[in-house]
Parts: sequence; structure tokens; C-alpha cells
Amino acid sequence: MTRERWIALFRFGFALLGLVGLTAQYLYNVANIPDYKPANFFSFFTVESNIIAVVALFISALYAWRGNLPRWVHYLRGAATIYMTVTGITYSLLLRNVEVDTAVPWVNLVLHYIIPIVMIVDWLIDLPPFRIRVGQAMIWLLYPILYLAYSLIRGPIVDWYPYPFLDPRPEGYVPVIVTSIAIAIGALILAVVMSWTTRIRMHFEKQ
Repeated sequence: MTRERWIALFRFGFALLGLVGLTAQYLYNVANIPDYKPANFFSFFTVESNIIAVVALFISALYAWRGNLPRWVHYLRGAATIYMTVTGITYSLLLRNVEVDTAVPWVNLVLHYIIPIVMIVDWLIDLPPFRIRVGQAMIWLLYPILYLAYSLIRGPIVDWYPYPFLDPRPEGYVPVIVTSIAIAIGALILAVVMSWTTRIRMHFEKQ
């Protein structure tokens, strides 16, 4: 079996694991939380980023099985990798002891730890065969910015925020802004680093 097909199987397997984890958590919430609002489930960055990761893994697996990934698929993989890395780091630093709608222990492990690591490994073992410049990598930051705007606009309307650090009700907007800027800087650094990694494959292929 070719290397590309082994990578495809790796991606298929973890795409399935992520999908099962998301589905299990949703069904658990619906069954155990009175008057559960599905819109809240899909308003967590963890859930949205894992959905993106599952889609990216599945699509890139299909193309890897065929032997060639289009350029846009590599951009999708890069986006999923950044979002999942932000998810994993933010959860570990700010949310590990906070209830964030992942009460099922194995699901929490999958969504906050396993899939983020998988996306990083997947990126590094199959770097794009072309350079992604820093300016081009900035497009990956558009979704987190839109997510922040969505959360802050929706929050007052439904009187609910997905994460404590996005909730201005206890201490106002200053802590929200400070934390959001810190996370944004982290995401920016990740985008720059990932842009830099695309030079590695080109460097070795030129030798």
C-alpha cells in the first residue's frame, strides 16, 4: 500500500472518531439536559472547530486515497489545524476545570486533546507541496474573528455565552477583550509558524 493510502486510512479513522465523539456528546446533552437548546451546542468553538476538522480529515482522506490533494484542500487542512490547536491550548489553559458541554469523559478527551494532536501530526506528515506565505495564512484567522463577533452579538440576545472568558456580565468587557486579544495573538503566531513549515518540504525537494 502506498504512503498516501496509509495517510488516507489515518484520516478516515480519526474523522470517524471525531464524528462519533460529536454525535455522542450531542445525544447525551439532548437526553440529560432539560430544555436543551441545540443552537447552544453548535455555538461552542470546540464543536465548530471539530466539525471543520472532521470535514477536513474526510475530504483530504478521499483525495489522498486517489493520490493527489488539490491546493484548496491543503488550505482547509491548515485552517482545521489552527482551529483545533487553539481549541486544545485554550481548553488546557482556561477551561480544563470549567463545564463546557463536554460532560462525557471520553468525548472530552477526543474533542479537546486527541483531535488537536491528530491535526498537528497530519499537517506535519503531509506538508503542502507549495509555499503558503504569511499574508495568505492570515485568511485562516477570519473564522475565529467572525466567531468572536457572533458570540458577543448572540450572547446578550439569548442571555448565554459559550465560555466564561467571553461572558461580560460578571466583570464587563475589559477581561473579554484582553483574553480575546491574547487568544488572537496565539492564533496569529500559529498561522505564521504553519506558513513557515510549508517552506520545509520545498527546501528538501530542492536538494
